Amino acid sequence: MSKHLIFVAKIEAKPDKFEFVKSELQKLVSPTLKEPGCIQYDLHQDIENPALFLLYESWESRELWQQHTRNPRLGEFMKTTEGAVVSFTINEMTRL
Repeated sequence: MSKHLIFVAKIEAKPDKFEFVKSELQKLVSPTLKEPGCIQYDLHQDIENPALFLLYESWESRELWQQHTRNPRLGEFMKTTEGAVVSFTINEMTRL
């Protein structure tokens, strides 16, 4: 079985900005799924804290994920949501 790299991005929006951040995150999903090496790109929202989002990503290789991170679309997201996001962390993982 091939081991794909998993990335979990945790994004916490300001409580009064979570709908805006959610909308901007949703714009990333469809185009990212079309990128080379993207296997899975799922956006989740916490039930108890609607300002908390997780992106669960699966990629064929770290190199292809790194290409994804250099995509202008992600830079636009960061610029557009500046001041609306409290924290943004990414964990790189592999399936055991």
